[in-house]
Amino acid sequence: MKTADLGKVRATLWAAADELRANSKLTPVQYRDPVLGLVFLAYAENRFEAIREEVEANRSKRNPVKPADYKAKSVLYVPDESKLSYLVNLPEGEDVGKAVDDAIRGIEEANPELKDILPRGYQKLERSTLIELLRLFAPLPTQLGGDAFGFIYEDFLSNFAAQEGRGGGEYFTPYSIVRLIVEILEPFQGRVYDPACGSGGMFVQCGKFVERHHAAASRQLSIYGVEKTEDTVPLAKMNLALHGLSGDIRQANSYYENPHKAVGAFDFVMANPPFNVDKIKKEQLAGDKRYPFGMPNADNGNFLWIQQFYAALSQNGRAGFVMANSASDAGHSEKEIRKQLIESGAVDVMISVGPNFFYTVTLPVALWFLDKGKIGTDREDTVLFIDARDIYRQVDRAHRDFTEDQIEFLANIVRLYRGENVVTKDGSESLLQEHFPDGEYVDVPGLCKAVDRAEIENQGWSLNPGRYVGVAETEDDDTDFTSRIQELYEEFVVLSDEADELQAKVDAVVRGVLAE
Repeated sequence: MKTADLGKVRATLWAAADELRANSKLTPVQYRDPVLGLVFLAYAENRFEAIREEVEANRSKRNPVKPADYKAKSVLYVPDESKLSYLVNLPEGEDVGKAVDDAIRGIEEANPELKDILPRGYQKLERSTLIELLRLFAPLPTQLGGDAFGFIYEDFLSNFAAQEGRGGGEYFTPYSIVRLIVEILEPFQGRVYDPACGSGGMFVQCGKFVERHHAAASRQLSIYGVEKTEDTVPLAKMNLALHGLSGDIRQANSYYENPHKAVGAFDFVMANPPFNVDKIKKEQLAGDKRYPFGMPNADNGNFLWIQQFYAALSQNGRAGFVMANSASDAGHSEKEIRKQLIESGAVDVMISVGPNFFYTVTLPVALWFLDKGKIGTDREDTVLFIDARDIYRQVDRAHRDFTEDQIEFLANIVRLYRGENVVTKDGSESLLQEHFPDGEYVDVPGLCKAVDRAEIENQGWSLNPGRYVGVAETEDDDTDFTSRIQELYEEFVVLSDEADELQAKVDAVVRGVLAE
């Protein structure tokens, strides 16, 4: 299927599924899992039918096909009763909800590795809604290629997360942020770890990175994840399976539990942890080697996460993670931990990202990159700071992302700094020519600067790129001024809307109290 056709199918599918939800009694949270389960069944049937003729050609009545024959080719065995093509053609009056639940049970029995991963409860859906969903998804196994289902699953995760707002942000990190982290980490081969893995998007993008470099991700990467929320673990496992990956995903609380014995164990660590978490029982963490720089006095979990990421790295390991902007400049005990981290030589790159990239927070965030492999090199005492707050695409009034060429450009700044070859498959040539015409890294005012440890110490051990990169040289251009005013006004409108929503909630609570 052509890319344009696939894009149309993806948009049409979501629009149709969302319209069905709007006409039902279900909330996005109630609707999410059943829909993703049907996407998974469509994918499994597609893969099964693609190789069935080949598998059956080598079998006879005396030696019939077994589920193991499909598993040998990394394909799930799908019983007839578990196929969407069977379910959509059930006789009138049949209990469709029970049939779909039975289909889920059947595919799990044939493939024990799926046990307790796929959603149940289709009998709770309105019959008319479920029938329309089956009609929507049933044609897909014969219309799409295997890779398309991964894209569709990602689309649905993203759209559900947007609808759920703050709750959705707990399991989904926007694609362009993950892609940028992966391009800078360069996880060609090794053990990958995410102790706050949500729906597994970091792992999926690692796999795609490997495949873009013409290797099999399932052979090159070993995946390990931890997720606190029990209901989210199946989302991650389904996401991996839809992308031809598998991994060891455990349900646990990463503050207190360490199911993968993570200290020094991983080549790559990636994460988008929850920010500014309070009420962590730090007395339970005494002596835990995952916190080598000590406990912060502040009632805030940011520097517990940061230490976990650092401690999990092997001798040459790299980490990339999202963090609240406040951690870059936090004082007192958090400053002391940040100082120790900088003095270790592992802090490699810091990137400021502008507002409205996330569903959970409208504020700007920072991307941190650690690299233990640079210790002992000429980059050991240097940190690259990049201010990307003015680099973005405005998706809608409330959301931004990075385009493919912007992702490639930002990753290429890091590659130039590291002395690596740049990549220009996604159209970043003009940006590179504009800022680095000689093809070598240079500090660019307002964009990037390589800073030594002495200067960082003079700045109070701050890791905020805005303190170092300065301001870009610009002409007095009314157009630039007008554009900036428009951007600021858009931010003001978004914040005002949120303030109105909060005011309405406060008013409702106060009225409720007064009415008692």
